[in-house]
Formats: sequence, C-alpha cells, structure tokens
Amino acid sequence: MHVPGTSMHQAELKTFEEALSEAPREEYDRGKWLYVPPYYTEYRYVLGTLGERPLLCVGLNPSTAAPGALDNTLKSVQRVATHNGYDSFLMMNLYAQRATRPRDMDADESGFLRRENLAAFRCLLGRTKDVWAAWGAVMETRGYLRDCVRDFVRQGRAEGARWLTAGRRSAKGHPHHPLYLKKDSPLEPFDAEGYLASWEG
Repeated sequence: MHVPGTSMHQAELKTFEEALSEAPREEYDRGKWLYVPPYYTEYRYVLGTLGERPLLCVGLNPSTAAPGALDNTLKSVQRVATHNGYDSFLMMNLYAQRATRPRDMDADESGFLRRENLAAFRCLLGRTKDVWAAWGAVMETRGYLRDCVRDFVRQGRAEGARWLTAGRRSAKGHPHHPLYLKKDSPLEPFDAEGYLASWEG
C-alpha cells in the first residue's frame, strides 16, 4: 500500500529528463529495467523492461511496483504483453503520483508533473507506437485525469500512436483496467479519438 506522504505541489520533483539521467539509488539490473526516477519515491514516470518490441501501457497512476517487485497490476500487464507477442513492456500512467488508492491522489493536479509526465510519454513513443489504454473507469476519481487523457491522445496523434485495449469497456467507454484480465486476453484496436470526442461533444 502506498499512501502519499506529501502533495505533488510540495514534493521536490525532477523533470523527466533529469530523472532519466539520474544515478540509481537502489540495486537493479539497468540492462533489463527502465525505471524513472531510478529509485522509489512519491512519483514514477516509467517502469518497464527493455526489449526489441515493447508494448507501452498507460494506466491511471502508479502504486508500489519497482524493478523486480512488480505488483499484481504490472504482473498482469507483463503477461498480456507476452501473450500478444511483445518481448517487453513499458508502464506509465495518466498521472505520475504514487497512490495505491486513487482517492488518495492530490485533489488538484501539479502542472509541472502533468507536463513532465507527458514528456515521458513523448519519449516512449520513440520506442514503440503500440499504446495500450488501460486506465479503467476509476479515472473519474479526479477531474484533471480527463485533461491528462486529452494530452495523451493529442500527443499520440502527433506521434502516430496505435491505440489498443483489452477486455470489456465500461458503460461510458473507459478502457478496462489490467488487474483482472485473463493472461490470454487479446489486444484490440481502441478508438482513442472517438473516446475523446465523446466528452468534447
């Protein structure tokens, strides 16, 4: 369980580029893992494995996972990625604040964290264009998450992202969260533009 120890408005946050180039404070195989920042802290831009054909998964917000210590959500992401022919996965989220329960996230977004998280997404789109939308209906917990979705869809449009999803979507069209998916769940095309348009009228 991760309960935020501080607000993102008060935390000492690194830009994505600063965090990407920072020296690890913990032992893990840097030839296998991409971990940004490279230590456990109140936020996480990216956690994933390195390979030739990665799948980029976008969830809601990070919880406790770290290299070699995946939580159940990340274990499911890894299984589904492998089943669908990917040799690695890259996990990031609509918002980078660690909180096991989304209701514990800050009530108001940090503009800095939102901007730098989008920079992480832009960087990862240089590694793969296959993006698995996996944030679930709980994204309605915070109003700013809708704006984060809008950022990701627009950035994906500019970079040629191919959006995918797995499992049944919610009544409002939200993509399924990975946690309870079967390991052999197929990835299917996801109309991210239509999903966004359903809000924007």
